[in-house]
Amino acid sequence: MNIISLFAGCGGLDLGFRLAGFNPVWANEYDKSIWDTYQFNHSDTILDRRDIRKINSDEIPDCVGIIGGPPCQSWSAAGAKRGIDDSRGQLFWEYIRIVRDKQPLFFLAENVSGILAPRNQEAFTYILSQFEELGYRVSFKLVNAKNFGVPQDRQRVIAIGYRQDMGFGFEFPEPGTEVLTLQDAIFDLQAIAPMLVKGKLDNYHDSVANHECADLGFSSIYMSRNRVRSWGEPSFTIQASGRHAPLHPQANKMILVGIDKRIFDPNSPQPYRRLSVRECARVQTFPDDFVFKYKQIADGYKMVGNAVPVNLARVLASKIFQDIVIGHKVVGMVEQKHDNQSWMQKTAILT
Repeated sequence: MNIISLFAGCGGLDLGFRLAGFNPVWANEYDKSIWDTYQFNHSDTILDRRDIRKINSDEIPDCVGIIGGPPCQSWSAAGAKRGIDDSRGQLFWEYIRIVRDKQPLFFLAENVSGILAPRNQEAFTYILSQFEELGYRVSFKLVNAKNFGVPQDRQRVIAIGYRQDMGFGFEFPEPGTEVLTLQDAIFDLQAIAPMLVKGKLDNYHDSVANHECADLGFSSIYMSRNRVRSWGEPSFTIQASGRHAPLHPQANKMILVGIDKRIFDPNSPQPYRRLSVRECARVQTFPDDFVFKYKQIADGYKMVGNAVPVNLARVLASKIFQDIVIGHKVVGMVEQKHDNQSWMQKTAILT
């Protein structure tokens, strides 16, 4: 069940798919600050470090699936809001190009909720039409990770395409009934103090990998709303910035004192601090043996915050795996298309 990963980041999607039974054989990531982390945690996967625009499709292995999250900053409400007009937004075309050339049985693309904003409606509709013209039946949905085994409010758009000759489309699994909380994710770490870091790390936490915490000031934007969730709630969204990391639930919720202005409660039983990189990784459902490699604390938060939560990836991948393998739907297709040698070559990996 070989798959390839585009815009892989540190590999949250890749790990979720691996746990579901797929084999990520090749990945592409251009950000050099991520390479060590990806290779350390995905040692069996070939990591191509080149600009994706310079990689020919025939250099990429054949596969049953393509996964990845094209850069999302240009679609984000907090970003440039340029969408497909931004050079990063245009990298979606590279994703489409490789799907076109490799013709996998399925693809999964993840992006921020801003891609559904009215200003991006025309561009997103056009992107979907391009996949459909390539011969894919596309399903997309705005999902909240907290409904899929992730202790975090995190809304993301997931688009999944099944090749039309499979004869069916992807149906999103129903949300789970149990919502995990910060207590489920990080309560056991409260007895271990994180190491406070302002920028570059001179050394690392001696007992818990990546239990380093950004020791930075708090901007007026940060102080404009509450940043503390209690132990019994899921976390706020883990963002790709240490400055915007949620605060630890050991402190009281922030107090509103004016329009878009809050202060820290002076009667809080514990001090205010941001979640550490490891605590953010826990909230993103990375296992503790997934170690993030960085020298700048900002790079640690960036890798964790940009990742797809592992549990969300696993749930979606398990449904895809069930459709393709356990449901025996592809096996039936092979029997029906025995006279099409090129198609058989593309699906031989299933047998």
